[in-house]
Amino acid sequence: MLRLSYASRENMTPLIMDPKLTYNNKFGTFRHSDMIGKEYGTKMPSHNGRGFMYLLHPTPELWTHVVPHRTQILYIADISFITTYLDLKPGSIILESGTGSGSFSHSLARTIAPNGHLYTFEYHEERAKAAKQDFERHGLSDLITVECRDVYKEGFGITDLVHAVFLDLPAPWDAIASAKAAFKQKRIGKICCFSPCIEQVQRACASLNEHGFVEIKMFECLIRNQEVHTIPIYTVKDAVSKIKVQQDKKRKRNEEEASNSKAAKSPRIKQDPPNLYVSKTPTEAKGHTSYLTFATFLPVLDDEVEIIDKVNELD
Repeated sequence: MLRLSYASRENMTPLIMDPKLTYNNKFGTFRHSDMIGKEYGTKMPSHNGRGFMYLLHPTPELWTHVVPHRTQILYIADISFITTYLDLKPGSIILESGTGSGSFSHSLARTIAPNGHLYTFEYHEERAKAAKQDFERHGLSDLITVECRDVYKEGFGITDLVHAVFLDLPAPWDAIASAKAAFKQKRIGKICCFSPCIEQVQRACASLNEHGFVEIKMFECLIRNQEVHTIPIYTVKDAVSKIKVQQDKKRKRNEEEASNSKAAKSPRIKQDPPNLYVSKTPTEAKGHTSYLTFATFLPVLDDEVEIIDKVNELD
């Protein structure tokens, strides 16, 4: 059983429960045997009383923060946008190429559960094995099939099956022909290419257009923080009153200097106007991960199938 220990947003650790083990951090010692059977969200005090932590459910969002980085991973901004734009839902069948650390695969599995399926391909054998072990430990084996394959040379080996395709490859244009064959041929499908460089986007768009995809679009998700400030709000009455107070202070100061008076100064009265909360975005938006290129696969009509069959017979 997998659980996440939460001490702070910057201090989360995945734990696989074992009654014989203990977990140690700066807040103390925590026995796995004390955690087993506890509900998610439970506040766990340390065995030596130095502090506490929370036990959290390993949702895909939290798993993205703690997943071992075998490769660069996708984060929530891109994940949510891709999931929505590919029109994924329970029951969808998806093809993913570039499993990597499995961060996106976990989110896909939750989206298509309980009766969908994800076919994910990884050319690096060790990464494929590690991802498969993660999926087994997390109870996702029924939803995810992992295969180690060079899709550039061997293709995907899937035809007329999937509703959507996601390509996280250095050269996605070399896999688009095989991806096109994997789509259900009699319904509309969606494809997304995840590319860090604009030159990759250009070649991917050219290949998508060449293979008959339509509605080719490219997006970039940037995170912009909102900085909240307060500013004073002056009405005309407040402004006039403030000017009068300043003039009175100046007049009294001049009179005191002229008469060299040693009388006690009158207390200063500060009038604070009401404040308004405003937000401001930074001039620069940092956080580029990759460009997201989307396209639509059009279904093959029955008339087109008949024409193709006749051409094949003539050949």
